[in-house]
Amino acid sequence: MRGQPGIWLLALGVVASSPGRCDEEVPPGYRSVAAEHGVPVALFYALALTESGTRVDSSLRPWPWTLNVAGEGRVFASRGAASAELRQALAAGEQSIDIGVMQVNWRYHRDALQDPWRALDPYYNLRVAAAILVDCYQLRRDWWSAVGCYHAPQDAERAARFRDRVRVHWRRLIATK
Repeated sequence: MRGQPGIWLLALGVVASSPGRCDEEVPPGYRSVAAEHGVPVALFYALALTESGTRVDSSLRPWPWTLNVAGEGRVFASRGAASAELRQALAAGEQSIDIGVMQVNWRYHRDALQDPWRALDPYYNLRVAAAILVDCYQLRRDWWSAVGCYHAPQDAERAARFRDRVRVHWRRLIATK
């Protein structure tokens, strides 16, 4: 990745001050949004790592300027670059786009995301994702079922595979506490 990650990454705690240990710590931005929505912190951060985890300074970090356009994952050095690509994809008629740190899908959550620039605001993206996860929890009454619902609400097999991927990160997070 080229360019400076910017202030958003520092605010979210995405860039590690001590790379060796920080992989196992949940940055303050994730803690704050999880607390606002009553979501288990380690589960929320494990979900972010699964959705947009990118190697930064030898650590796996959720990356706020990530897009998945029609099944092709793309990581950008800045919000501006991601926004330009997102607007181009939308102008070309693409609707199946997962956006930002939590990979919120434009097709299904356009109203909540509001507009491409806002969808790429890391804290806004986290809050939209947390609301989706809470909605799933209210339907399923189980956090692991909610994680599967977050990713694939109508496909139990895809949901289970995704849950397993999130659980790998979650176990590593809780093992360090």
